[in-house]
Amino acid sequence: MTTARTAMVLAAGYGERMRPLTSTMPKPLVPLLGRPLIDHVLNRLADAGVETAVVNVHYLPEQIETHMQARAARPPKSKISDERALLLDTGGGVKKALPLLGEGPFFVHNSDSLWAEGAMPALPHMLRQWDPARMDCLLLLAPLATSIGYAARGDFDMAPDGRLTRRGERQVVPFAFAGVSLCTAALFDDAPEGPFSLNVLWDRALAKGRLYGVRLEGRWMHVGTPEALEEAEASFEHEGA
Repeated sequence: MTTARTAMVLAAGYGERMRPLTSTMPKPLVPLLGRPLIDHVLNRLADAGVETAVVNVHYLPEQIETHMQARAARPPKSKISDERALLLDTGGGVKKALPLLGEGPFFVHNSDSLWAEGAMPALPHMLRQWDPARMDCLLLLAPLATSIGYAARGDFDMAPDGRLTRRGERQVVPFAFAGVSLCTAALFDDAPEGPFSLNVLWDRALAKGRLYGVRLEGRWMHVGTPEALEEAEASFEHEGA
């Protein structure tokens, strides 16, 4: 099975939809079941064999740096990618961190992406499905029917072989992006300078038929608002996750 020794944890954003909780703390430190959101992410990455997590910072960066120092004895090891001077969005943030991430493959993980595992743990399943001969990037997709806190019309449709197409303007599609992708540094060849979204690179991969997905077998928690956080906490407690 493919291994991913590094991961990018996207932790630099303002978390504006999570206010007032994020008025005085960055969203990755908002607690769920008594543990910061980012710790749920880091523990799952460690369980999947990730040795080093690169965490980017911009909003209230000292709080995240202090937290990462406090958990330094627990895997994965962490490195900070400093975006204090300019918030680089998802794609620009990963591009800046490439010297710390290596050639890959590596995970790119939203710091608020949470789920209760099903029969097939998600990150190891992504590693088993990774095939650089066919794909430039592999996305974790959550079925809308079993997701919590998500009310939109989905992001992607997925063919039986895992190849993705985007939702059309008036469509409803079965899957939402669950906040985790797997790629290599090659995805960023000829990437834009400065701030840009990972969607720019995904669209390039889509145009070449090289953007793929895997279905999350567990229950995804879309933790976008304080209300969704409460719903996710209740679901975790109910499922014993």
